[in-house]
Amino acid sequence: MKLGLQLGYWGAGPPDNVGELVAAAEESGFDAIFAAEAWGSDAFTPLAWWGSSTSKVRLGTSVAQLSARTPTNCAMHTLTLDHLSGGRAILGLGVSGPQVVEGWYGLPFEKPLARTREYVSIVRQVLARAEPVRNDGPHYPLPYNGPGASGLGKPLNSITHPLRPDVPIWLGAEGPKNVALTAEIADGWLAIYYSPRLAPMYNEWLDEGFARAGARRSRADFEVAATCQIIVTDDRDAEIERLKPLIALYVGGMGAPELNFHAQVYRRMGYEAEVAEIGRLFQEGKKSEAAAVVPAEMVSETMIIGDEARVREEIDGWAAAGVTMLLVSCRDAAAVRTVAGLVG
Repeated sequence: MKLGLQLGYWGAGPPDNVGELVAAAEESGFDAIFAAEAWGSDAFTPLAWWGSSTSKVRLGTSVAQLSARTPTNCAMHTLTLDHLSGGRAILGLGVSGPQVVEGWYGLPFEKPLARTREYVSIVRQVLARAEPVRNDGPHYPLPYNGPGASGLGKPLNSITHPLRPDVPIWLGAEGPKNVALTAEIADGWLAIYYSPRLAPMYNEWLDEGFARAGARRSRADFEVAATCQIIVTDDRDAEIERLKPLIALYVGGMGAPELNFHAQVYRRMGYEAEVAEIGRLFQEGKKSEAAAVVPAEMVSETMIIGDEARVREEIDGWAAAGVTMLLVSCRDAAAVRTVAGLVG
């Protein structure tokens, strides 16, 4: 089992202890560090800034939003980071949701699967640098020849030669079609709210993608990085209570009531009634009441919480379910070292 340190995205300002977290992760044998973006801080700059003090950990976006930048621009970011880090970049991509895509980026959310397929294809063309980049698909036509085009656009190759033509591309995916697409075209899956109990269902989705003609990888060389809080404590119940508002936020507030991918994940786990009630209360502004509806199991089956013996046992269970990396958040350097000591 590998470990990845999730730095996440910023709130009102940058966190003040990231440097010490990254240093502890490097020293403790973490495989990678990841940065995210929502509608504030971006995913690439923190990796370049804090990653510059590292020499071993891989540097990944988890996730860079497709609508935040064109595929060629994303490839530019990626090849630049890969050069500066000596070949340690991981490009994690995700479609985000309609509230962000249409409300923040001012772009249509339609056909996310088709957009993802085209986007990844173009990024790979840039990184391969085998020939000038072309794309005939409807979402990212290159050269552009639609309304307003000058007619002067021509296919181009990157001026900068990528350090690696095969930088790993991982996709953040939650639904069955998106997970199958991930197994078909990507090098890894960034899974959020993964539940080992549902591993047989996830494996069916993945196997569908692996079986497609032209699939890039097989299960043997495909990475499954699951976001998972690991909390070592002798008071498990108290930690679960502390985390209930976070679950309520993502289920009830991170997405439109009509389309919330996080809520759909928990519905698949069997929490249909709870998700409906959490969503209703959250939309009414009753956040504390929404958190009170979250059952303990809704927290514990997507996170690892308990004393050292329990944590070690559950980590083994996640590994047996097919997870190759646990993507964890840590409060301080001591927590980083504690988690590292439990994974072997």
